[in-house]
Amino acid sequence: MTDKKVVVIGAGLAGSEAAWQIAKMGVAVDLYEMKPKKHTPAHHSNNFAELVCSNSLRSNQLNNAVGLLKEELSKMGSLIMEAAYANEVPAGSALAVNREDFSSYVTEKIKSNPLITVHEEEVTSIDKDVITVVATGPLTSESMAKAVSEITGGGELHFFDAAAPIVDFSTVDMTKAFYASRYGKGDPEDYLNCPMTKEEYDAFYKALVTAETAPLKQFDSELQEDLTVFEGCMPVEVMASRGYDTLRFGPMKPVGLPVPKTGEDAFATVQLRRENREGTMYNIVGFQTHLTFGEQKRVFRMIPGLENAEFFRYGVMHRNTYINSPGKLTRTYAMREYPNLFFAGQMTGVEGYVESTSSGFVAGINAARLALLKESIVFPRETEIGALAAYVSEGGVSSHFQPMNANFGIIAPFDKKIKGGKKCRNEAYAERSLEIISQSFLDFNNI
Repeated sequence: MTDKKVVVIGAGLAGSEAAWQIAKMGVAVDLYEMKPKKHTPAHHSNNFAELVCSNSLRSNQLNNAVGLLKEELSKMGSLIMEAAYANEVPAGSALAVNREDFSSYVTEKIKSNPLITVHEEEVTSIDKDVITVVATGPLTSESMAKAVSEITGGGELHFFDAAAPIVDFSTVDMTKAFYASRYGKGDPEDYLNCPMTKEEYDAFYKALVTAETAPLKQFDSELQEDLTVFEGCMPVEVMASRGYDTLRFGPMKPVGLPVPKTGEDAFATVQLRRENREGTMYNIVGFQTHLTFGEQKRVFRMIPGLENAEFFRYGVMHRNTYINSPGKLTRTYAMREYPNLFFAGQMTGVEGYVESTSSGFVAGINAARLALLKESIVFPRETEIGALAAYVSEGGVSSHFQPMNANFGIIAPFDKKIKGGKKCRNEAYAERSLEIISQSFLDFNNI
């Protein structure tokens, strides 16, 4: 135990994980969260770790990089992974959660921890002399963004992120939609499928690319001329504008989903993924959007089976802010110039729920170790958690830094070629990583 405290700003996925890991190491935390007094345009709940874009944490398979990252975090005692598995809903080979129960679980854990003091107030400045984890998220307020800019020397980049609509299952026409997971993997009731003929697709496509988009929020409008869409969460209308077949090779890919009435694949297929365990809500997979609510209702009701669909939530679009991190952050997510300051979450240039969690995990344990006067822990690039931290701190081959999801392209390669193809190689990466984690990184208090 130390008399020093660590300040954590923001109680999203990264901030909640950081606060939890700091407290686990016996260090007191002052956790600042501006909700419920102030909300961003994309947030609605007062709970911590609110999931905005989707209820899916993506693949659970170890031969998938994000699946490996989940397992690494789970082995090391991640609060976010604990909450996710405690509130899991069926989603085939993916990990999806009941988002309200998930956030409530994290909130209760954080607020009941005697070493964590929650302050419901907005922070607008950063004290570089205090050990601090800044995890204010992709919707960092204007005042905090200015503070980050000043302390990092400028160079933040901005991109826009979008969330998909959620449909009331009871309003789906099941004479047209059918249950099935692609290629028969997983529980068939995890996904609803709405098949389209060529004529139906033509009409839908035309309506989509000519539909009206919503005006940007006030703080987004200044960036409208320099709007950059991150490829991993692209609005469906932007994707459609890239070409007639783009959707048919993307979120509306019909392959592996034969229509029961014909036994053949449709011309295009819209998938809906279960949003909660009860199966009362489904989100439209890959349909993040910036269309106006009226246009969403009009255009998405052109999808067979959704003609009378009611929407629990329409899609929204909002600004994300991230730092030009290479050269400014270390592999512990600390600033090179100001070692007391750590950053975590999407503002570092990681992209995705699990990736944000991993950055909060690394920043949290290292902020605690700094308070305890212990050496930093740098995860090796042979692990996915370490590879992601290395990418953020060092960048890729391009001089133009872009946000990054977990992937096997950034992990340290083997000295020799692994036989058996991509699947065997990825499984070997996972086996190597988990062996390293198990041997060296399960008890941070004794490292």
